[in-house]
Amino acid sequence: MSAEKDLVRRAKRGDISAFEDLISGYEKKVYNTAYRFFNNAEDAMDVSQEIFIKVFTSLRRFREDSSFSTWLYRIAVNTCIDFLRKKREDVFPIKEEIAMDDKTKLGFQTELPEEFVEKQETKQAIMKAISTLPEEQRICIILRDIQGYSYTEISDILSCSLGTVKSRLFRGRRALKENLKDPELFFSK
Repeated sequence: MSAEKDLVRRAKRGDISAFEDLISGYEKKVYNTAYRFFNNAEDAMDVSQEIFIKVFTSLRRFREDSSFSTWLYRIAVNTCIDFLRKKREDVFPIKEEIAMDDKTKLGFQTELPEEFVEKQETKQAIMKAISTLPEEQRICIILRDIQGYSYTEISDILSCSLGTVKSRLFRGRRALKENLKDPELFFSK
């Protein structure tokens, strides 16, 4: 039996320490997934906490017919979708604060300031363009192209066929390409 399966079984029996060990390897990835949905650190943190509460309260119902990570990310994606639906305002606010990678935060910037600003503006434009996609396409783009999940993992997470995932990705990427052809829509002056 794998260590993760052992942790799952112990956590199902109420072992809080096992649950903490089980989710510790997923906290950052769940947060990053939520951040990609909202492009907002505060919302991502709130939703991440909600996701782990749902995982904790639902763990006894986990049948173990899929991997724990697939089950967890299905809950994560569904929770993000629910949160988006609850928000009546613009669901992808583009903030002035830009998420930076660890090297930039630590002051190890290796590019010129102009290059850095241009790269950040491009990231913002892409996220803004992604926010205009239909929900099904947007989710697939986030999971595949930003988070790096495989087609099979996305299919499992979204409970849909591999062909559906590929189709949504194709249509979403094509729409993004068209949307980004008009720089005035997404790039600020």
